[in-house]
Order: sequence, then C-alpha cells, then structure tokens
Amino acid sequence: MSSAGRTTRRLFAAAGIASAAAATWGFGIERHLYTLRQHTVAILPPRTDPIRILHLSDVHMAPWQGRKQAWLASLASLRPDLVINTGDNLGHQDALRGIKASFAGLAGVPGLYVHGSNDIVAPRPRNWLKYFAGPSEPSDGPVETLDTGALDEYFTDALGWRPLNNAAATLDVRGHHIGAFGVDDPHVGRDRMDMVPDLAASVADAELRFGVAHAPYRRVLDGLMAGGADVLFAGHTHGGQVRMPGFGALVANCDIPLHQARGLSTWHDDSRAIPLNVSAGVGHSIYAPVRFACRPEASLITLVPRSA
Repeated sequence: MSSAGRTTRRLFAAAGIASAAAATWGFGIERHLYTLRQHTVAILPPRTDPIRILHLSDVHMAPWQGRKQAWLASLASLRPDLVINTGDNLGHQDALRGIKASFAGLAGVPGLYVHGSNDIVAPRPRNWLKYFAGPSEPSDGPVETLDTGALDEYFTDALGWRPLNNAAATLDVRGHHIGAFGVDDPHVGRDRMDMVPDLAASVADAELRFGVAHAPYRRVLDGLMAGGADVLFAGHTHGGQVRMPGFGALVANCDIPLHQARGLSTWHDDSRAIPLNVSAGVGHSIYAPVRFACRPEASLITLVPRSA
C-alpha cells in the first residue's frame, strides 16, 4: 500500500474512533450530567426584594429514570420563590409517578405551567435527519394519548401551580404583584394567540408580567411581547440536543434563531427589548437518548432591582 493510502486509512480509522467516542459520550455520559444554569436579570423596581425563579422544561419523564428524578428532587433545596414549567413533562404512559418523585419537594412553592405536546401524546420514533428540513410535523397516524388530566390534577391540587394554557393568572411573590399569561403548545397548533390581548388585559395592573409558552416560535414570542410581557419563558428546543462545539445548535425544531435556542437572551421589537429564557430542558425522548455539547439543565433566574 502506498504512503498516501496508509495515511487515508489512518484518517478514516481516526474519524471512526472519534465518532464512536462522541456517541459513547452522548448516549452514555452527557445525558446524565444534569446542570443548573444561573442568571441574574435586573428588572424589578428599585429597593425591592429579589425573586428566585426555577425554570423547568422538557423533563420527558420515564419511570425508570431514577438519576433524573433524584436530581430534580434536589432542586427543592434551592428554595425558589416561584417555579415556571414550560411543558413536555411526560415521556411515557407511567411517567406520573416519576414526576411526583421529582417535584414533591416543590409543593407549596407558587408555580405556573403550560403544556407541551408530550404532555398530551406519547413520544414515538422519528427520523432525526428530518429535523434539518424544518420543525417536526404532527403524526398522521394513530397516537397514544397520555393522562394529561392526572398531570394537571397533580400540578394544581398537590403542588398548587397555576395553568397558563391559553389562560392568565396573578400571584403575589415576595411583595411583588405578578401577572402571567401563556398559550398551550404552539408546536402542535394548540395555542390561541387571538386570546392573548384579552389575557394580557386581565393582568394589566400587575407590577411585572410574564409571557409563557412551550415552543418559542417567533410569532408566539412577538405576540406575548406585544401583549405587554416583561419577561418570556419557553422550552421545547432541547437547546438543539446535539450541538457542535464552537458553533452551537444545528436545529431548534421551531423558527427561533439558532443562537437563541438555549439560555438567556433578548427578544425585541421596534420599541423595546425584554429578557427571554429558553431552557434546553432536563430530558429527551426515550427514542433519542442522547445529548452532545448540550447538558440537560434547569435554570435559576434571579430577578433583582434595577439601579435607582
């Protein structure tokens, strides 16, 4: 074999080893490296108390995921003032017992939540290459429904959280009167953006207003902002789930700019700019058990006073 041939063979072998190592890391290690992202946002009136918000998203719970459940349960020790859950909690027909094990310590902490599609229908195998062609489409075939009612009952009755699925709510947190409005999952067309002006008007007297959705489509973020939201919360993207170091997300499964598919950024229109937090989420579909350069996460967002 020629010298060039031996070099080519070595390069292919090295590439194969690197691919195998990346797959091993993504499937076997990184998807269990649960991470807390922390951000501070100066948005409250001067000389008022801060608010610590635990933002949870895309848990995609399956009953056997004990490490995930233990880590989520540990977050209660953060003693947040408010929980915002942006959906896709369920990942299996028997997920609810894992959800209860994960969130029981948050009972009594004020909370707000919206649904993702996987709170309503079970996950199914997909060809991941299709995500490069655009957001995934709802299945035309039969779907396996999940017990959304039992999830809602647990969130509202046991935990005391308030649903924002095409709905609004007000609550008082550490002396702040907060209004929140949100929509059901836009990714599967359950949102009622036409209701947002009325929802926003119902909380217009609040000191601070949150806009909440599962999937951060541009039209949804624009609509929530136009309704007067001061901060936006979303999930759905998994941060890309597989990211390229030095580049970031390759896909977001919606039309949000890829550089905003994970973390705290700014959403703006012609007149103002507001904070947007998109959680990369804690889990993954049981049919795509991988994370690469995108650790599973929850966010602790601390709202603090603006400078006087």
